[in-house]
Amino acid sequence: MDRPNLPVIGRRNAAHPLAAPGPKLRPVAPAGTVECRGCGRRFVAARFEKHLRVCPDCGRHAVVPALNRAVQLADSATLKVVRFEIGDRDPLGFDDGVPYPSRVAEARQRTKLQETFVVARAAMGTVPVVLACMDFGFLGGSLGSAAGEQFARACDLAVAEGRALVAVCTSGGARMQEGIASLAQMARCSAGVVAVARAGLPYISILTDPCFGGVTASFAAQADVILAEPHARIGFAGGRVIEQASHDRLPDGFQTSEFLLAHGMVDAVVDRGVLRETIVRLLIGFSARS
Repeated sequence: MDRPNLPVIGRRNAAHPLAAPGPKLRPVAPAGTVECRGCGRRFVAARFEKHLRVCPDCGRHAVVPALNRAVQLADSATLKVVRFEIGDRDPLGFDDGVPYPSRVAEARQRTKLQETFVVARAAMGTVPVVLACMDFGFLGGSLGSAAGEQFARACDLAVAEGRALVAVCTSGGARMQEGIASLAQMARCSAGVVAVARAGLPYISILTDPCFGGVTASFAAQADVILAEPHARIGFAGGRVIEQASHDRLPDGFQTSEFLLAHGMVDAVVDRGVLRETIVRLLIGFSARS
């Protein structure tokens, strides 16, 4: 009696081997390395930091924590972080499954920061400055009441001590958990910028990836000189929201720093490797004029 040609479990034509059962495992990344999100190449973390978190292969500018950014910009041994006593606000008692105060506490624990900004006294090319650097890792760099108060007090500090103001801006927008109190920070921060301008002090802003919402619509775009890093995404509303509202396809490269430079919103697109020296030249130029 002939046996039917039954399939043999676990065997297949050599040209089409059976996939191994179970979940597919990803290769374990070597410890102490980081991956470029642009080209996928891995680098030793110390080497990547030495390159200011810029991929030497594809040129992608990775996100930089606020304190690291301040260290990159300041003259050696001049950086002194300033902490302000600022109370927390939860005007809506917001709870989306996790109470808002718990989200803030978790962000503080994870980033070791008080709030979105790191504010510091420093010198750049011997010119005294106040640095106000945003950290996207703190709730997406969102602009809430405490963050707005930080920036406003940084402006007050610059005016009181006659220092230039340098802000590094990265944000996903307003902090929705605070409602209208968050939107009011646009006016609060703008008033701080006006005080700096009235004191005759220079204000330089650096727009980094990403920079959206109320930050772009207020103090990030109100500086004497507006610089941006290469390929940074900058805008108010996101591209998908604009397309849905306008029912039209957006131009290629829309909301990138290069697109905004071509349309007059930023003054220069500057690679991170020469960003510090560019700011120093600007500050020295302002000092020479004053």
